[in-house]
Amino acid sequence: MISYLDEQLGLLVEQLKVLGLYENTMIIFSSDNGPTYTGGADTDFFESAGPLRGRKGQLYEGGIRVPLLARWPGTIAPGSRSDHVSAFWDVLPTLCHIAGASAPDDIDGTCFAPALLGRAEEQADADFLYWEFPGYGGQQAVRIGKWKAIRTGLRRADSDTSIQLYDLAQDIGETDNLAGRYPEVVEKCRTVMRSSRSESEHFPFPEIHTRKF
Repeated sequence: MISYLDEQLGLLVEQLKVLGLYENTMIIFSSDNGPTYTGGADTDFFESAGPLRGRKGQLYEGGIRVPLLARWPGTIAPGSRSDHVSAFWDVLPTLCHIAGASAPDDIDGTCFAPALLGRAEEQADADFLYWEFPGYGGQQAVRIGKWKAIRTGLRRADSDTSIQLYDLAQDIGETDNLAGRYPEVVEKCRTVMRSSRSESEHFPFPEIHTRKF
C-alpha cells in the first residue's frame, strides 16, 4: 500500500508538471484516523501507534492524532514544521483562504494557512477542539491547549463515564489521569462537552440524558 501510494503520488506530480501547474499547486497528505485493527493488522505487535494510546475508532491520541504533510514549491519552506494543533474541520477554511475564496459562515473550522506558510505569529488558535464518536460504547473528547479530556462508555449502562484528564505536553501516551488534581480544568472541558454537540439519531448518547453529567 505504501509503495502504491508513492507511485500514484509520483504520477500526480509528473502530470502537474506537464500541465505547468506544479509550482502553483499545494499537495496535502494526511490520514483520517490512527492505525486500524482490520485486514489482518496487528497494531500491538508492530507498535503502529508508537507511544500513543488507542487506535482507529477511539478518541485517545492513537486514534485521532494523524500526520499532515504539505508541499508547495516556492511557498512552503522545505523541511519546515509547525506545532499548531488543528483538526480536519480546519482544512476547508484553510483551502478557501489559500484559493482566495470566502469560507462558509456556519462552520467550526479555523484557518491554519499562517502555520503552513511559516507565519506562526499570525496563526490563531481555536478555543478548543471537540470530538465525539458512537463506537466503542460512545465517546467524547476535548482538547484545550495542552489539556485533553475524554469520556468513554457513554452508551453502556454500567460504564464509568467520568471525565479523564491528561496533560499532553508531559504525557502524550495518556497514562496519568489528572482529573482529581485539576477539577477546574475538568469543569471547563465538561462545559464544552455539554454545549458543543448537536442531537442526532445517528450519534445518540443516552447516558448524557439519563445519568448525571
